[in-house]
Formats: sequence, C-alpha cells, structure tokens
Amino acid sequence: MPELTHRRRLLVLAVCCMSLLIVSIDNTILNVALPAVQRDLRASTSGLQWAVDAYTLVLAALLMLAGSTADRIGRKRVFMTGLVVFTLGSLLCSLAPDLSSLVVFRMMQAVGGSMLNPVAMSIITNTFTDPRERARAIGVWGAVVGISMAAGPLVGGVLVESVGWRSIFWVNLPVGLAALLLTLRFVPESRAPRARRPDPLGQLMVIVLFGSLTYAIIEAPGAGFARVLPFAVVALAALLGLLWYEPRRAEPLIDLRFFRSAPFSGATVTAVTAFAALGGFLFLSTLYLQNVRGLSALHAGLWMLPMAVPTFLCAPLSGRLVGSRGPRLPLMIAGGALTVSGVLFAAFEAETSNITLFIGYALFGVGFGFVNAPITNTAVSGMPRAQAGVAAAVASTSRQLGQTLGVAVIGAVLAAGVGTSSYGDTFVAAARPGWWILAACGLSVLVLGAVTNGRWAHRTAERAAERLESPEPQKTTRSPA
Repeated sequence: MPELTHRRRLLVLAVCCMSLLIVSIDNTILNVALPAVQRDLRASTSGLQWAVDAYTLVLAALLMLAGSTADRIGRKRVFMTGLVVFTLGSLLCSLAPDLSSLVVFRMMQAVGGSMLNPVAMSIITNTFTDPRERARAIGVWGAVVGISMAAGPLVGGVLVESVGWRSIFWVNLPVGLAALLLTLRFVPESRAPRARRPDPLGQLMVIVLFGSLTYAIIEAPGAGFARVLPFAVVALAALLGLLWYEPRRAEPLIDLRFFRSAPFSGATVTAVTAFAALGGFLFLSTLYLQNVRGLSALHAGLWMLPMAVPTFLCAPLSGRLVGSRGPRLPLMIAGGALTVSGVLFAAFEAETSNITLFIGYALFGVGFGFVNAPITNTAVSGMPRAQAGVAAAVASTSRQLGQTLGVAVIGAVLAAGVGTSSYGDTFVAAARPGWWILAACGLSVLVLGAVTNGRWAHRTAERAAERLESPEPQKTTRSPA
C-alpha cells in the first residue's frame, strides 16, 4: 500500500472509528432498552441474555474468519460488505415482530459486524506504520468505545422513552451509510502479500465451541444440569478438536504459534476477562436501575454516565501511555480500578447508596478506559504485518467471547439467585456472587498486566514473531479447501 498523506491517514482512521461506533453503540443502546423489550415481547431473563448474546456470540465465532478473508481478498472489499450487511440487519431488527425474530436479526447484524472491527483494526495497523503513531491511533479507537458508552445509554434512553425500543436500531442506518460512502472514496484497498487458504473445519469447530458453551451456561438455571450437560460435552470436544487439528494444518484458522508470545497470550486472556466484566456490568446495572429502582430508560442512561465519561477520557490517555511507557502501567491501573469497583458492589452493596453507586461506576469506567488500548496494541504490534488481520481478529474475538460469557455467566447467576421471586425483593443479594466474579476479572487483568509485559515476556514475543515470519514445518502439510 503506497504511503498516504497525514490528512488521508486521519480520514481512514475516522472511517474505521465510525464502524466501531455503530458496532459498539449497538450493545449499550440495547442494554438500556432491555426492560422495554422484556415487557413488549414478554421475554424471560434468559430471553434477554439471548437478545444480547446472539450478537456477541456470532461476532466472536466469525471474527477470525473475517480477518483472514480480508487479508486474502482485500480489506476494503470485506469492510464495505460488512457495512451493508450490518446496516440491513439493523433495519430488520427494528421491524422484529417477536423475540425469536429479534435474535435472528441480531445474528445477521453480527455477521456484518464481524467484517468491521477486526478489518478496520487491520486497516489502521497497515495505515499507521510508525509505532508511536499507531499507539495514538489505537488510543483514539479506544476513545470511540467510551463515546459509544456515553452516547448509547443517553440516545437509547431518549429513543425508548419518546419513540419506543425499536427506534434504537435506526441510529445505525445513517452512520452505516455515511461510513460506506466514505470508505468507497477514501480508504485504499490492501491485502496480505500471501493469501491464506480457508479452514472450514476449524471455523465449524469454533462455532460449535462458542455456541454450545454459551447455550449450556445460559440455559443451566432453567433447564437443569442434566439437560445442558451434552452441550458442555460437545463444547469440550470442539475445543480438544481445535487443539489437535489446527497445528496440523499448513494454514490454520487459529495459528496457535501466536500464543507462544506471552504478551499476546496475556492480551487475549485480558480481553476475555475485561470484556466479561463489561458484559456482566451492563447487564446487572440496566436491570437494577430500571427493574429495581424503577427508573425510566432515560434516567437509567444518565446513571451510566459516571462509567461512560471516565472510559472516554481515559482511553486516549491510555493510548499515549502505551506509546511512551508500554502496556504494563495502563493494564495495572485498569485491573486495580476494575477490582475495587467489583469489591465495592460485592462486599459493600454499593448500588444501595447513590454516592457509592457513583464511585463504583466511575471506577469501572476508569478501569475499562485504560484496558482497551494496551490489549489492541499488544495483540498486533509484535506480529508480522502480513498477519495483522488474523492477530487483530483474535484480539477482537477475545473481546466478544468475553462479553458473551460475561452476560451468560452473570445472567445465569442472577437467574439462579432470583428464582421465581421479583427483582425488587432479591436482586441485590442475588447479584452479589456476580459482582465477586467481576472483581475476580479485574484482579486477573492486574496480574496478567504485571506478569506478561516484562523482559521475559518480550523475548517470547520476539521468538514467536520470528517463527511466524519463517513458518516451521507442520505435521501435516495438506490443507483441505
């Protein structure tokens, strides 16, 4: 790809951030609308979990395929296709007549969304080749997540109160169309120097693993352990199949050699735990504010601001720190803030007082604001540029898988604790184990940030990059189409 002017690079960054905005805002808008969806479509707690997780689950399952496909056939082409599918899916979501249709159309949205974020990050990585410039660009990228968190609940609250929950999906239409036109005009085409072949069996096992695991977790409280055990067994079999099959392919969907890099492995696990905390946090907070406190969708959205504003402010600061001092300090700040926030709710019932609720939300926002830039930078910076799409897709997959598991696990814990009682009577006690899980997620971010970003870890990253540049012989060189 030829060198672009500074202005053109900024335009490319802006277009990529627009795609992130509509994909990210979709979750925060939907969360604030969940009680309205529950009333209108007569959904259970598990039904609400599926409305959220159908989207993140399909995203997680298809992101790696989208990243490798974009590297192979062209990032701009895949990116534009994703914008079209995502925008059309948003329109259909606004017309869904029942919960099942909404879940199906959310999955369609996710098919389009899977072609956006990892591909956009790959475009950014190949556009901003200077490490410091790239770190700043990724900081801006992370700030867009904060914007979506700030704008999503507010815009969603206004729309739900004034028009109805269906209107929350209309926000994606003008942004998606504008991003499509700007991509056509300003974003250059790029692809990896050497095309990677498809891995349909690996992709199928990823879908089976994520789908079976999520189903088992969400349905366990209502269906019972015996009925979900087969799905757990299938998930385990799919995981073992991936670990056995992928190293034997010449061009695997998931190149397990990536995980020989301690920083990359740490970033992957950090992404899962941090975004699991986010998914669980939003799910618990929305139901508490509206179904327990009785707030309107708009007022509940306003209560999200103490979390969203620090995320927005801390993301670019985190990007600058990553560029100047590396990822360890931002990750330790993030982990510490997330842990303290979770403990405030778990041990001190922070939601029962406005002051502690505000502090708990603000600490969570600080933690989440600092965590995104080091995850992304660590995932892509140590890898060969030819593998940027795949590396970015693994990081994005980890985020979406984490958010899926966060909603599934925290929702299952909440459903088991509430039982047949009303939310108002039992919510705070039923949510306490969930908050302890979120605190544990924060602690894992803190520990991983300290352990996987030292000198030893950097040496493992250098060795992994060398192996990826010079592929080692596989046990089986045959690559079925």
